[in-house]
Amino acid sequence: MKLKTHFVNLVLLVVTAAFCLLLGEGVARLTLRPADYLSVEMENDDVLGAVPSLHTKAGGFDAWGFRNREVPDTADIVVIGDSQTYGSSARMDDSWPYVLARLTGRRVYNMSLGGYGPNQYLHLLKTKALSLKPRMIVVGLAMGDDFENAFLITYGLDHWAYLRALPPEKVDVNIWEAPAALTWHKRIRLWLTRHSVAYQIIVHGPVLQRIYGEIEIQNALRLFDSAALLRVPEKNISEVFSPKEFLRRNDQQSASVREGMRITLELLAEMNDICRQNHVEFLVAVIPTKEMVFSEYFEKDPNLALSDVLHRLVANERIAREKTFAFFGDSKIAYADALPALERAAEHKIFTRLAGDIHPNRDGYHVIAEAVFEAVKKSDAQK
Repeated sequence: MKLKTHFVNLVLLVVTAAFCLLLGEGVARLTLRPADYLSVEMENDDVLGAVPSLHTKAGGFDAWGFRNREVPDTADIVVIGDSQTYGSSARMDDSWPYVLARLTGRRVYNMSLGGYGPNQYLHLLKTKALSLKPRMIVVGLAMGDDFENAFLITYGLDHWAYLRALPPEKVDVNIWEAPAALTWHKRIRLWLTRHSVAYQIIVHGPVLQRIYGEIEIQNALRLFDSAALLRVPEKNISEVFSPKEFLRRNDQQSASVREGMRITLELLAEMNDICRQNHVEFLVAVIPTKEMVFSEYFEKDPNLALSDVLHRLVANERIAREKTFAFFGDSKIAYADALPALERAAEHKIFTRLAGDIHPNRDGYHVIAEAVFEAVKKSDAQK
């Protein structure tokens, strides 16, 4: 009898907990915007590599699977990009395309997803962006990984084989799917990040994220094998970097990086031509790596961990920037360089306060938006 009572109490506890969780999830979805919290669930696609799943489209994102309230009939400006333009680590309204909308007073549609690159930008421009009849299309060019993305998609998907200039090689384009080696509890957490607003608020909300972030930053050199910690007390700067991966993606000695860069520039030129033919303005927003933003401080601290890697990354990114801007000049492609504005704001904690996150935070996205806004104003003045 006693055992039966304990069993009944346990069942009641489980049912009550489940009910509370479901109630909390319902309240969260009714009072908050799911797209501000949920991760995008992707499924394979032969052209884009991956596209938002039907669940994502029905779960707080727009009908195309992008992070907007709806797909409008028309938009003044369409912005296409990756996670830096999507607004990772910030609310939808704090992504730089939405800040740009407020600065310009125009309707801006954000057509960006994490993991996308120049190939996806071209395809989305031709198949979706132009259908919104925009006056301007802005492409966010992320110097951290867009060259690599262009190489992977071109050599990983047969649809893009026409762009190849090197011998074919086997590459993995699926950067969106969870690794098969993930443990069961990590897979459960991944599922929750894509399906539960309440879970995201509790585990990844601003309060706990700030606490976790400061702990990670203070202990970065002990917690992470390939981390560099920059401290400049007089400038209120305390930032962590993981430069090895980005050096690999920007290494100008690498044949795949040079090929990815060639493909990227070729695709941007094609986008520019398409826009010109359709009487649409075209603008590239160049977004630097986090390391590039703080490069002046690396040069003043020769004892910094991974100093040699940081210096090589910055040197290679500078070469990539020079080649890119020279190409833009020759091809008459308008661009906005976000680096100077980000450098000026570097001491104001404009990046996400997590050691493993390289994205700007709310304030950083506002800085990028203002840099793009200046280029938009310049374009308006030249009409």
